[in-house]
Amino acid sequence: MAEGRFRTSNAFERFAQSMTRWTGSTGTFLAALGIVGVWGLTGPLFGYSDTWQLVINTSTTIVTFLMVFLIQRTQNKDALAMHLKLNELVAAKKGASNRLLNAEDLTEEELHTLHRHYARLVELARSETTVGESHSVEEADERHREKQERSGAVAGA
Repeated sequence: MAEGRFRTSNAFERFAQSMTRWTGSTGTFLAALGIVGVWGLTGPLFGYSDTWQLVINTSTTIVTFLMVFLIQRTQNKDALAMHLKLNELVAAKKGASNRLLNAEDLTEEELHTLHRHYARLVELARSETTVGESHSVEEADERHREKQERSGAVAGA
């Protein structure tokens, strides 16, 4: 039973990828533009009737409705792949903060808290004289305190 669902899901995934590539192509855009052009040119033949207008309205509504779900599915897959790649980079980098692993699953408040931490890191980095120096928030705080203590000791001497 599960194998049948897997095959159906796999087939739909291949279909969705193909459709997304096809609908995003120049040829498909030009075909859609041509259809709209033909529809516009046939207006006088049909006296710009309600039925004539209904054809394009209904067609575009159906295509748009289906494309929203197809594009969202593709975006979800692309976003998940991107998150996994970024997680791998963070996990592999010595000294990188593991707090960022699966950051997409954090609450909005947790994301704001992390943002404040990194904003603080930017503030501390701006006070560094070496542009290429990189460190964690904790290291930045410690280095900043040490510098303040040294400059205070020098000023007091």
